[in-house]
Amino acid sequence: MADRELRSGPSLGFIGLGAMGGRMARRLLAAGYDLTVHDRARERARPLEQAGAKFVPTPKRVAASADVVLSSLTDDAALDDVMFGPEGALTMARPGTTFIEMSTVSPRTSSRLHEAAIPRALAVLDAPVSGSTPQAEEGQLVILVGGREDMYRECLPILSVLGKESFYMGPAGSGTAAKLCLNTLLGVGIQALAEAIALGLRSGLDHERLLQILGNTSVLSPSQKSKLEHARTGEYPATFPLRLMYKDFSLISQRALELSVAMPSTAAAAQVCAIEHARHAAQEDEDFSAVIRTAQRMAGLAEW
Repeated sequence: MADRELRSGPSLGFIGLGAMGGRMARRLLAAGYDLTVHDRARERARPLEQAGAKFVPTPKRVAASADVVLSSLTDDAALDDVMFGPEGALTMARPGTTFIEMSTVSPRTSSRLHEAAIPRALAVLDAPVSGSTPQAEEGQLVILVGGREDMYRECLPILSVLGKESFYMGPAGSGTAAKLCLNTLLGVGIQALAEAIALGLRSGLDHERLLQILGNTSVLSPSQKSKLEHARTGEYPATFPLRLMYKDFSLISQRALELSVAMPSTAAAAQVCAIEHARHAAQEDEDFSAVIRTAQRMAGLAEW
C-alpha cells in the first residue's frame, strides 16, 4: 500500500470508476479515507490500487467491508444490477451501512433503492452531481441530495471532499428530481447555442467574430461559454458524453409524461440529440455539444 495518512472516520466503498466515479474515488483516497473499490472494468481500479485502495471483485464485497458505500453508475439498468443483482451490494451490506448513490437515474429508481434499504436497516441518500470531469477532478461539484436530512448532515464531511457545495433537496428521490431539472437547462441551453450559431453563419456572419461576441455577452451561461471552443474547432472531446445527455433526455421526458408537464423546448432539443446519437452511437464518445455541428448540418452549412 502506498504511504498515506489514514483519517479516522468511516471506511468507504466506491462502486463505478468511470470518468466521474474514478475522479471522485481518487479525491476520497487522497483525503485519507480507507477505500475499497469495484468496477466491472478491472483496469480502471489499478491506479487507485497503486495509491492505496483495495479492489474487490463484486459490489457485495464492497458493501461487506464499508460503513459508507458510494456509487456512480451509467444508468438505471447498471444501478439495478449493482444494487439488486445476485452479486449486488444490498445482499451483503451490514445494518447501519449508508449508501450515497450519485448516479443520474430516474427518481422512481432512487425511491426503489430507498424502499429496499428500510427493512435491511440501511440508509440511502440519492446524491447526483452537477458538473463534469474537470469539476470532479478539482472537488468543485455541486451535489443534490435526497433522503433523510440527519443522514445528509452526517455525511457532509464526505460530500465536502467531492463538491464545493451540497444541497439537501428533500425526501427520497428529491436529489435525482433536482438533477433532471438542471440537465434540462443544460441540454436545452446548448441546443439554443447551436441554433444561434447556425442562424448567424447562415446570415453570413464571420464564424470567429460571431463566437467572439457570443463569448463576451451576458446572455450565455457559463456552461454555454465552455462549449464555444468546440464550436470554434469543430472538435467535440467529451467532458459530458452525448450518449449520457441522450439518456438524461429520456429520463426527463419520462418524468414529464408521468407528471403531465409540457416541455416543448426540451422535446425539440431531445430530438436533435437523438439525430446525433443515432449517427455516432457506434463510434467513440463525443461531447453532447456535438449538436452544434448537427444544427449546422440541418441548416445546410455542412455535409452530413
